[in-house]
Amino acid sequence: MPDFAEQRRRMVQRYRRSGYIKTEAMARAMLRVPREEFMDSAYIDYAYSDQPFPIPGDGRQTISAPYMYPVFYEPLELKRGDRVLEIGAGSGYGAALAWELVGPEGLVVAIEINPTTYRFAETNLRRTGYDDVLLVLGDGSLGYPEKAPYDAICVTAACPEIPRPLIEQLGAPGRLMAPVGSTSSLLGQDLVLLEKDGEGRTRRRVLMKVAYVPLIGKYGWTRR
Repeated sequence: MPDFAEQRRRMVQRYRRSGYIKTEAMARAMLRVPREEFMDSAYIDYAYSDQPFPIPGDGRQTISAPYMYPVFYEPLELKRGDRVLEIGAGSGYGAALAWELVGPEGLVVAIEINPTTYRFAETNLRRTGYDDVLLVLGDGSLGYPEKAPYDAICVTAACPEIPRPLIEQLGAPGRLMAPVGSTSSLLGQDLVLLEKDGEGRTRRRVLMKVAYVPLIGKYGWTRR
């Protein structure tokens, strides 16, 4: 059996050196969450490899490469007590990291549209003790207005444009991260950081190029 705790420690050291992990809070979160518990059993030995792996679903779902989580979460500047909405729960690993960053006094809502993937995330989160994560089966492009407004929103699938309902559910001030662009482009999508100020005005910045599966839903590439 691999020494996952040691692999986790080395992963965090690697990401500190490379600049993916910038804060102590992110380092602690990645040390605390056992990524191997969120992997499909066929790939568990590769939990700390720097690449994505398939998870149960319709054949497109993956658990992202581990370095992509600080790439998303560091710019969101998550802190204790924040309210976070994640679109695309996937394996549940991202929601667990978000919970570690915002703590029990915060809120993490994660939405997954694929029932098989939803059950996989639910099993993983409950088994690892993240019972406080509110996991929702539904169209993430519509957000979850019942718990809005959110201090931060993280979209983990590529969208044609940032869904209007998500911008509306983002608090003022607030931050939202989303891959924007076609999944058929050889260049990938733009990872966009949208910031809303205290008066509700927004500005956008492109941080880098990424490659994500398409967002499914009313405001996604594939409508359902």
